[in-house]
Amino acid sequence: VQLQASGGGLVQAGGSLRLSCAARGSIFVVGAIGWYRQAPGKQRELVAAITTTTGGVTKYADFVQGRFAISKDYAKNTVYLQMNSLTPEDTAVYYCNHGIRPYDFWGQGTLVTVSS
Repeated sequence: VQLQASGGGLVQAGGSLRLSCAARGSIFVVGAIGWYRQAPGKQRELVAAITTTTGGVTKYADFVQGRFAISKDYAKNTVYLQMNSLTPEDTAVYYCNHGIRPYDFWGQGTLVTVSS
């Protein structure tokens, strides 16, 4: 299943953004979808993940600290990442991929820039 991230942009510190990960196909069959990010000069890291089978178990990186929320919409085959209280340290390219075993193909991602 191909996944496409969108929704990034420029926001001031303290602001919010909602990212979307649209699947070409059913998100149910993927099993788990995660949001990852890569800041300049840093390694890609997991931000949040959610199981896309029934139940919807979620996992968050420690640095999220309650600011982000991951959710899913079966009707739209989309996984969202609501990001609140953004800081300049959240500036990165955000990608969506399999939440446990990422596919080799990462796509372009979506750029989030947080200004101070």
